[in-house]
Formats: sequence, C-alpha cells, structure tokens
Amino acid sequence: QVQLVESGGGLVQAGGSLKLSCAASVRTFSNYAMGWFRQAPGKERVFVTAISQSGYSTNYADSVKGRFTISRDNANTVYLQMNNLEPEDTAVYYCAASSTVRYPYKYDYWGQGTQVTVSS
Repeated sequence: QVQLVESGGGLVQAGGSLKLSCAASVRTFSNYAMGWFRQAPGKERVFVTAISQSGYSTNYADSVKGRFTISRDNANTVYLQMNNLEPEDTAVYYCAASSTVRYPYKYDYWGQGTQVTVSS
C-alpha cells in the first residue's frame, strides 16, 4: 500500500511560482514512477507530468512544457516546480504513483490533492 500526501499549494499571482511536494509512504520508493495530474473546476482530471522510477525520464503535457519541472529525491518525495504560472493553471493538483515499468504509466495510488489558485 502506498500513501501519498501533497503539500505546497496556495494562492499566487500570475507570473509567480510555487513548488509542490508529494511525500510517499512506501517501502521502496524507487519501484514507482510518479506523476502529477490536475483538475480544474468543472473539468476532468488531466495529466501534467511524470517521472520514471530512476528519475532519468520525464514527460510533460504541452500546456506546461518549459514552465513546470518534475523531480524526485531519495527521501520518498516527488516535487513539481511551477514557474510563470497562469490563471489557467488554477486547479487541484494530485500526485500519483505507478508500478508500471514503461511510460505511459498506469497509476495505482493517488493523493488527496492540493489546491493551486493563480490570480490574474
């Protein structure tokens, strides 16, 4: 069983930055690829970015390329650095874990989400 807890959300002005964290309670963190998804009000949850088990491979949605960066450490945490934020980035951001070996990953575990609000 994997438990995921997101943190770091909040209110920021357009053009600003936020860094989200996701702490995973799991014996072997390196067995899991990790991803971030987001869900805006009235819309479906969509993929944002993913990072492989090793951390060497990353994937991004076109809407965030060049602005967002995913990373992971050896302390069971995955991060999402968000720069040059836009009002359209306003959403609840979810962390997810996958035991799938290759991208595209199928996610087995989800966090509860953290709210990000970008004001214009």
